[in-house]
Amino acid sequence: MKLRKASAAAATALVLALTATACGGDDNDSSDTGSGSGGGDTIKVGIKYDQPGLGLKEPDGSFSGFDVDVATYVAKELGYEPDQIEFVETKSADRENALARGDVKFIAATYSINDERKQKVDFAGPYLLAHQDLLVKSDSDITEATDLNGNKLCSVTGSTSAQNVKDEIAPKAQLKQYGGYSECIAGLQSGAVDAVTTDDSILAGFAAQEQYKGQFKLAGLKLSNENYGIGVKKGDTATVDKINTALEKMVSDGAWDTAVKENFGPANYKNEPAPKIGNIVQ
Repeated sequence: MKLRKASAAAATALVLALTATACGGDDNDSSDTGSGSGGGDTIKVGIKYDQPGLGLKEPDGSFSGFDVDVATYVAKELGYEPDQIEFVETKSADRENALARGDVKFIAATYSINDERKQKVDFAGPYLLAHQDLLVKSDSDITEATDLNGNKLCSVTGSTSAQNVKDEIAPKAQLKQYGGYSECIAGLQSGAVDAVTTDDSILAGFAAQEQYKGQFKLAGLKLSNENYGIGVKKGDTATVDKINTALEKMVSDGAWDTAVKENFGPANYKNEPAPKIGNIVQ
């Protein structure tokens, strides 16, 4: 009888222990994409890996750029320290799918807000207003888009930036399309092309790199408005609200201005003031 009582007690203790372990596991369970309220082990954030000044994976495995600084600040406000952030490369064509699949909690990757994208994802921000511009050599006499007539204009394959300039402004421009902006920059440096076009923030990021210091300049044109937002899975309004609050704090405490100067300053990038957070426009 005593043996039976002891066995029953042991069984009860085992059940209680397993139950406690299961509950404890729920409380401390790590979330691959983050809970949106902090407290998890890690949070996955989508960025670009190949855009200097914005989102760049360095040779030592670290990350740098304005988007990285914004994402790090936002993640901290959500409850995650820098060593709890896992940066995930999200190429432009896969950003909506990455959010829909839950691969990342949010994306900060030169993600321009437009009506088509707003059908698929929700946006916090905007956190930067960029413009399509031209990058030319520092001694270039190209000051207007019309000056591209007869000159070689570079952009990446599949981009509409250069085609828009040719169609609407400089029909005699000679388009050169390369696989990436780094190739366009190399072409500009060698003289193979006369100008590179895309968002001014991206151009400034390249121009600010030490190896290009003083070689290039922005034309200072405003050929389009590109409001960068932070992409969030469609319907996750709670996370959108929290990110907007974090962005407002980043602007008010001066961290936004500091990030702009540190990442774009060497290119003399004349950035727009911080946009009104929560004012989602195309």
